Amino acid sequence: MERKWWTLIAVSVATFMLLLDITVVNVALPSIRKDLNASFTDLQWVFDAYTLTLAALVLTAGSLADRLGRRRTFAAGLAIFSLASLLCAVAPNPTFLNLARAVQGVGGAVMFAVSLALVAQEFAAGRERGMAMGMYGATIGVAVAVGPLIGGALTDSLGWESIFYLNVPIGAAAMVVTYLKLRESRDPNATHVDWAGVATFSISLFLLVLALVRGNAEGWGSALIVSLFVGSAVLMVAFIVVEQVVSEPMLPLGLFRRRAFTGVQLAAFAVSSSLFALFLYLTLYLQNYLGLSPFQAGVRYLPITVLSFVVAPIAGVLLSRVQARVMLSIGLAAIGLGLLLMSGIEASSDWTTLLGGFLIAGAGVGLINPVIADVAVSVVPKENSGMAAGINDTFRQVGIAVGIAVWGAILIGSGTDKIRELTAGTPSATGSHPRELAEAASSGNLGQVLATVAPQSRQAVSDAAREGFLSGLNTVLMLGALLSFAGAALALWLVREHEIEREAVEPEPEPAPRAS
Repeated sequence: MERKWWTLIAVSVATFMLLLDITVVNVALPSIRKDLNASFTDLQWVFDAYTLTLAALVLTAGSLADRLGRRRTFAAGLAIFSLASLLCAVAPNPTFLNLARAVQGVGGAVMFAVSLALVAQEFAAGRERGMAMGMYGATIGVAVAVGPLIGGALTDSLGWESIFYLNVPIGAAAMVVTYLKLRESRDPNATHVDWAGVATFSISLFLLVLALVRGNAEGWGSALIVSLFVGSAVLMVAFIVVEQVVSEPMLPLGLFRRRAFTGVQLAAFAVSSSLFALFLYLTLYLQNYLGLSPFQAGVRYLPITVLSFVVAPIAGVLLSRVQARVMLSIGLAAIGLGLLLMSGIEASSDWTTLLGGFLIAGAGVGLINPVIADVAVSVVPKENSGMAAGINDTFRQVGIAVGIAVWGAILIGSGTDKIRELTAGTPSATGSHPRELAEAASSGNLGQVLATVAPQSRQAVSDAAREGFLSGLNTVLMLGALLSFAGAALALWLVREHEIEREAVEPEPEPAPRAS
């Protein structure tokens, strides 16, 4: 078998492992909360600890790969991710788990940064690369499709720890293929890593997410939260200054003068910060509100994941026939419409209320994933493909990290207001009680909080807390839809086909003149 196919297999297996881990963890969260006695904030950090380190380091990983060798760096990422997965499996408390998830993010950053660059170096731009990206997108679809089912089945039968053990053999197999079959490559002009950029960017992002996660509890006008926001803004300004003065910035700001480059980053951010970030809260609804088991919740996700899987390879074929901006815009608009349809949840609703939105959003995800992957590495010279892939993955992971934090803050804030309104005139409407009820209803910990409420008021308070959760969930689903629509408009406006590297079409040879 040709080397390029081995490369695609190795990258696809690694991507499968990364995405499987995300979707598997999604349905296991309520079980993790129960076993480790985790709070609502702890559950947010199970995701954000991973996505923060991934987002903060993926650009650095891309730069290191261009210098040290992409195959070597990719293998190191596989090793780190597999070891961190083992640590997650043996975590005795939420803090240990989230620290291990942060280490997973380091390994994930390396793998994400290098994966698309490895594919791009083996497949020629145009139809061949489009086909490879279609298969890559199909891998994403499979991981998303089977992840909730595998996660649910493993959590129900073997416990949530098994979802992390699963990564160890998959990672080992991918490392064997990487060392035996992949070609080493690097950027001969690369010299050093932008550590000042890494420090200012990662700390700024961490402070931002920390402020968003703690804002409801500490008070949005408190000295702590205001200081965190100010510190994040100052460091982000410092990051922009650093990127303009260093000789080899980790994020060359000049690339954003190319409209297609900017457009594809915004498209990646839009889908990640809307649908992907909202999966956490949809899972909490399915399991904590509707009372479904992890496996039952995984089955309910099948419509959205199967559509994503089916549409992704079709999108790969269409890449050489349909303008990228059209496909991006249609896909993001479909995701927005899907989220809008999901947002009408009522107390009497069943999971089928989400079905129409799942189907439309799933088709949208399948349509845009291969397009984003292809355009991300096709709008820059091939020697910068590692950096380009890293930038795109940064926007994806920043979208998820910030999205989870923002939607969580809005969900709890909206839920708190609704609970305070419904319990007006009772002790449950005073002080921090409404927020505690909102967090308990969201995390599945409502029973413990209700035990402190007077028996005669318990049912009314329970109903108010559940109604508050639905109010917050509907709000964030609607806002997520608006964000997707905005992303669709920006992609249509910014992405231009002439800025994307495409396969040159060979002219037909002229027929030889006939002998007279």
